[in-house]
Amino acid sequence: MNNLTETFEKEQIEKLTLKKRIPAFRSGDTIKVTLKIVEGDRTRLQVFEGVCIARKNNGLNSNFTIRKISHGEGVEKVFPLFSPLIDKIDIVRKGAVRRAKLYYLRDRKGKSARIVDSTRGEEADQYSFIEDQEKISEEKQKEAENTVNEKSSDELVKEPVTEENKRIKEKSESTASEADKTKDELQS
Repeated sequence: MNNLTETFEKEQIEKLTLKKRIPAFRSGDTIKVTLKIVEGDRTRLQVFEGVCIARKNNGLNSNFTIRKISHGEGVEKVFPLFSPLIDKIDIVRKGAVRRAKLYYLRDRKGKSARIVDSTRGEEADQYSFIEDQEKISEEKQKEAENTVNEKSSDELVKEPVTEENKRIKEKSESTASEADKTKDELQS
């Protein structure tokens, strides 16, 4: 029974992230969430930017909470991670925090509510475009075919490559010996 639900969830996640990029983010990061708002016949995009104070990873039911201060009032919104209403998620700033849930920010105002920037570097997306993954697999197949073709052509052209390698080695050895001579000359 568990296996069926897991496979169903994986299929649904793949289907929902087909044309979406979901970056790897944690609590403490400042995030910009672009939402699709439907008003009658028209749709528009609205941005909600704030600090991620909580994240719950629960398969298809994963969600995250964003908190921002709007006109002096704290506003929190819980977003389902795989919602079709979320157009895109961008990380504005990465924060260095030691907790998974930052509910203590609710009681703080001003400078005490700041979070220090982190230097985590670039992280791979948690869920990237499926199209990109297909392109990568196609590129790997092409590389594998090219290596097979190159092996057959390398067997035909072994001698010139080895001669070039010998020349390069001779040049590197000559420059090293010249460098040693200059060090010896400097010491005496």
